[in-house]
Amino acid sequence: MKFNITLVATLLATYILVPLLLGGDSYVMSLIIASLIIGGIALSWALLGNLGGMVSFGHAAFFGVGAYTSAVLTMQYNVPVFVGLVLGGVGAVLSAVLMLPVLRLRGPYFALAILAYAHIFRIVATEWTSVTNGAGGIASIPSLPTVFGYEFSSRTGNYLVILTMVLLFAWVYDIIRRSPHGLALRAMHDSEDATRVVGVNNTLLKGLMLLVSAFMCGAVGAFNAHYINFLEPDYAFSALWVTIPIVAAIFGGYRTITGPLIGAVVVYLVDQLFIKNIMPTGHQMILGVVLVVMIIASPDGLLGLIRKFMRKKDAAA
Repeated sequence: MKFNITLVATLLATYILVPLLLGGDSYVMSLIIASLIIGGIALSWALLGNLGGMVSFGHAAFFGVGAYTSAVLTMQYNVPVFVGLVLGGVGAVLSAVLMLPVLRLRGPYFALAILAYAHIFRIVATEWTSVTNGAGGIASIPSLPTVFGYEFSSRTGNYLVILTMVLLFAWVYDIIRRSPHGLALRAMHDSEDATRVVGVNNTLLKGLMLLVSAFMCGAVGAFNAHYINFLEPDYAFSALWVTIPIVAAIFGGYRTITGPLIGAVVVYLVDQLFIKNIMPTGHQMILGVVLVVMIIASPDGLLGLIRKFMRKKDAAA
């Protein structure tokens, strides 16, 4: 019951209080939307790392492919924008299918192979000018539509859409983690050979996690394209779509579901609202220092640090 009350209170705060209190401030709402975009990518990255046991440096590939898929389909084939968001995820899944052969690689070799794919997709987006307009980019991408008189293209509308997407992804993550497949995936962290002996198809499960992670990241990329209404290859496949979400996931606690989301909101908002004002140039260097301190102080991230503090407080009481 306590969990349900906490969940209801959180949902009320995010869906009602945030729009009511901050909806009139376009700058703050834009920062919150950006932090949720990063949170969605961080969540997809953490799912692959926590359940799939794979560290990826190439999630920019899924983000960029999802963005271009939705932008092209909505502009050239008049696909509804909300349908385009889903198809953006599907496009990212198809790109991930091309990466399945690298699942035989482990550790840094897998991470570098996925990074190479991201560079390949960026080159394709640059050279395939008949579809993507190359380095010139795609402008005037349709915004989110008006549904039943409500403008989802507004700041609050965009916020509600990306918030809903991220929460749905977190729910799916939780379902997978609690399932027998999730148990098998967590067991693989201890010993892949042992799970293989008892009949677990490690490669198949890893492949499924890669596809799920790709869909999440691709859908977020598609949303971002319709949010900013512009795309070009260097932006869509930028390394920043990998580095900042990784920092957010590790800072918040990538082994939890809420950790990457909390990490994204805290890291991005603190960086943009405070650190950037103090240190306009090189402000992201501070994030690196904070991350190192967090890893040393609490390898389980911010949530792990909070839980440790609460346990000490309860023990003292």
